[in-house]
Amino acid sequence: MDLTKVLSVVKSKKTGFFAAGVLFGTAGIKALSSKDAKKLYTNATAAVLRAKECVMDTVTTVQENAEDIYEEAKQINEDRAAAEEEMEAYAEAADDEEATEEVSEDAFKEVEE
Repeated sequence: MDLTKVLSVVKSKKTGFFAAGVLFGTAGIKALSSKDAKKLYTNATAAVLRAKECVMDTVTTVQENAEDIYEEAKQINEDRAAAEEEMEAYAEAADDEEATEEVSEDAFKEVEE
């Protein structure tokens, strides 16, 4: 096989691919810049904006619910802490009464003796 024939076939294939690329590129640019394409882009952008609005509404609802849950949890912990303090105060008062009774009993025994 002759080398010049092979090179001419390869050259013609490369030239053909280049011409096809230019043709498709030019057609693509025209298609992308047409009125129909612009209308498609506009409608797609409008749909994205609607979706964004829906997502943001959902995010806002979730944030509000999270804030409510956080505040209720804080209130539960405050109520629990207050109840524990009240129980501790009651226990201290009971311990003080027992100590007072023991002192009174000891004093009573001393008086009897």
